[in-house]
Amino acid sequence: MDWGVSRDRDGVTEWERGDGLATVRVREKGGGTGFVVRIDVLEQAADGPDYRRESVADEDRAEALAAEWREAFAEPA
Repeated sequence: MDWGVSRDRDGVTEWERGDGLATVRVREKGGGTGFVVRIDVLEQAADGPDYRRESVADEDRAEALAAEWREAFAEPA
């Protein structure tokens, strides 16, 4: 399933999956101390919703992690 950018402003970039049930967000931490990457999957699955959040030191790692999660969660559970 495709992902599209739903927000790209104020230090936050967010992608939404085509069905609207999952988002991946990258935001810059205050003070330039790194980035936070999170995924929020809203589907009703056997294991329940999935929410993950990681802090990383640089933008390249944040973008790589966001891409990894978009690939891993491209299809509904």
